[in-house]
Amino acid sequence: MDLDFLLHFLARLAANNTTAWMAEHRPDYQRARAACTELVRQVLARVAAADPDLAALTPTDVMFRLHKNDRAHRDPEPYKRRMGAGLKRGGRHAPRAGYFLAIQPDGRSWLGAGTFHPTPELLAAIRQEIHYNGAEFHRLRQVPELMRYFPAGLDTTGPQLSRPPRGYAATDPDLAWLRLKTFGVGRFFSDAEVLAADFVQQVVVAIAAARPLVDFFNAALPGAE
Repeated sequence: MDLDFLLHFLARLAANNTTAWMAEHRPDYQRARAACTELVRQVLARVAAADPDLAALTPTDVMFRLHKNDRAHRDPEPYKRRMGAGLKRGGRHAPRAGYFLAIQPDGRSWLGAGTFHPTPELLAAIRQEIHYNGAEFHRLRQVPELMRYFPAGLDTTGPQLSRPPRGYAATDPDLAWLRLKTFGVGRFFSDAEVLAADFVQQVVVAIAAARPLVDFFNAALPGAE
């Protein structure tokens, strides 16, 4: 894989994030995109044993566009500073929990597991599942294997409600978790880790460690198998 070139290209893009620069460096973009595609292909090829839901996916199903689709008017940069993929059954935009891999230089490459922008339906279902099965939720979020690869645990620093969700009491023992608007774990990789020979394997084993928690979230979905 050409991951060193991918990191180098993304570093240059961060310093020259304009459509004019991209037009002048289109061959470099295509080479970087090909490197990311190969990385995702290799992850998918190995990860089916860790999570069979991912077995039939292709890089086309899961890779995100580099162009910002919903760029705010105050944001002058037309392109993301990372390349990556959303690995979940149904593809990158499927309304379910899954895994997210992003490559970004300067130690910002990232692997996440869970749901970081859940639909209202999925968010409500997860809250209900935690309310009904709190003991299992707390067990899964603290499993030693999960904490080995995601030592920060479930992220509680993201957006959350200031009041209890509708239908839940202020005295609910799991209120701190029910107020969350995102449910996931994540970890960063240094550039050296990305370029190491075992990087794909490290991603795969981390996904395997996170699968029970991801399955808990997806089991909450209406009609889940």
